Amino acid sequence: MRDTSPAIPVYGLFGESNTPSPAGFAHIETIAERSSLHDWEISSHRHERGIQVLIVSAGQAEVTLDGARFALAPPAYVVLPAGSVHGFRFSPGTHGHVLTLSLDFAGRAQGADDPLRRLLAKGGHGTMGESAARRVGLLAGEMNALAQEWQDGHLFLAMAEALARSLPDPDQGGESVDDRRLAQFRHLVEVHLREHRGLDFYADHIGCTPRTLGRLCHARLGGSPLDVIHRRLGVEAQRLLRYTNATITQIAQELGFADPSYFSRFYLRVMGQRPQAERDHSA
Repeated sequence: MRDTSPAIPVYGLFGESNTPSPAGFAHIETIAERSSLHDWEISSHRHERGIQVLIVSAGQAEVTLDGARFALAPPAYVVLPAGSVHGFRFSPGTHGHVLTLSLDFAGRAQGADDPLRRLLAKGGHGTMGESAARRVGLLAGEMNALAQEWQDGHLFLAMAEALARSLPDPDQGGESVDDRRLAQFRHLVEVHLREHRGLDFYADHIGCTPRTLGRLCHARLGGSPLDVIHRRLGVEAQRLLRYTNATITQIAQELGFADPSYFSRFYLRVMGQRPQAERDHSA
């Protein structure tokens, strides 16, 4: 039977079909616990309302993230923002942990200047030094034991925050105020992408005027805020066209377009070809 699901496979946990991720949700498990059941490979999927942190302490791991592919040389980590399409391939016996957090975990960041907010919104990956790897490994091990023995949500989330803050900063040299505002803008776009919000909404939440937001986007991202939103919508549509068998009408509805014809024109303008041509090319 033809699969007409309008979404890329959505997992609640690591390699598991979609389950609810309520506020305050957090889960940790070893890489082997689930991936060994799938021949050490987790196919492309996404977590619409969850953030995932993969820690590789030994072995080999290959990550596919939004079409890009890279290897993690342990000790290493990757933070996967909500909505990103990703998959994993491990060598048998790879050691490490997978931490899954609900989207509201970003609320633990202490204001706009906190680097934790940027890391969870933008993601990142890299290797860890000896000290960071030891600290992260100890925290992950204790969290895994805690999850097995009893459920203390406050302690578990505090340890998850400590683990995330122990990861190396993938952006060297720190951030300016403009960097932080743009990171917030991108995070809000991810959360509200299908709602087609106006620029006033984004500017109000970032704490600046629409004019300031426009200046930042033109200077740093090469286009207007609407260009950024439209490009992101185009990429999301491209993912659905490439990775699912949903009809173009279903994809249009999934992305908040009431008129499939308008969606087709939008896709042509933003991505350079019609949705059907995209699907035919990727077939």
